[in-house]
Amino acid sequence: MTARDWWPAPAKLNLFLHVNGRRADGYHDLQTLFQLLDWGDEIGIEVTDDPRIERTEGPAAIAPDADLTVRAALALQAAAGVRLGARIRVRKRIPVGGGLGGGSSDAATVLVALNRLWGTALGPPELAGVGLELGSDVPIFVHGSSAWAEGRGEKLTPVELPAAWYLVVHPGVAVATAGIFQAPELTRNSPLITIRALSPGQTRNDCEPVVRSRYPAVAAALDWVGARAAARLSGTGSCVFASFASAADAERVAARVPDEWSAYVARGLNRSPLLAALESIT
Repeated sequence: MTARDWWPAPAKLNLFLHVNGRRADGYHDLQTLFQLLDWGDEIGIEVTDDPRIERTEGPAAIAPDADLTVRAALALQAAAGVRLGARIRVRKRIPVGGGLGGGSSDAATVLVALNRLWGTALGPPELAGVGLELGSDVPIFVHGSSAWAEGRGEKLTPVELPAAWYLVVHPGVAVATAGIFQAPELTRNSPLITIRALSPGQTRNDCEPVVRSRYPAVAAALDWVGARAAARLSGTGSCVFASFASAADAERVAARVPDEWSAYVARGLNRSPLLAALESIT
């Protein structure tokens, strides 16, 4: 493969996450603020005349037929009636079960890239609809803009967030999202707020107390980062993050992160690098 065959799949942060109620369909009504990052996975895609979808490289812990990249390609193939196929390679950097949207971003990148490479010509709303069946976070990556989100997370309003650098700490454990949302102790009655009324002191992550109590390593990371900056859990975890005014400030704290954890420094983006990659293909 050449460099042009690799597509970015950026990570995201939930700058806050409020759970407003339980829905009849088994999901929850949420309000959150998605911040895209300039760091993430990479997806290699080779179009084939054979209609088979294959993942030829990827994380050993995820079986190819369970990988969201493969499921995304199959879903697009079915939705658009495509007879072409693809070989998919996944370079994984985003921790699995870290609350950074890695699987969803990978799936969205496959949808967006194959939509162009296969010539299926679906619009972003149609692609997001296909993606929503794969996961609630897929639409944010399909649309490619940091956004205020409601509903399951699919009702998106693009926002321009101020420039920031983020320290992201992974404490070496994976958190199962379903387990956190099914937890009886999860708060599910946060009052609705508006974008205009949004202020940092008004927000929190409703999943954080549950994750703290169930995952001691995450609690330790929250305490460690929190002693040095305002720390918060992303999504249902396990990654913890803090915002800084400069890369240098974030790097200084990252250099002191305990050896048993992983630390990443990333810049917040309002526009996904996936859209720039798409524009580079003529």
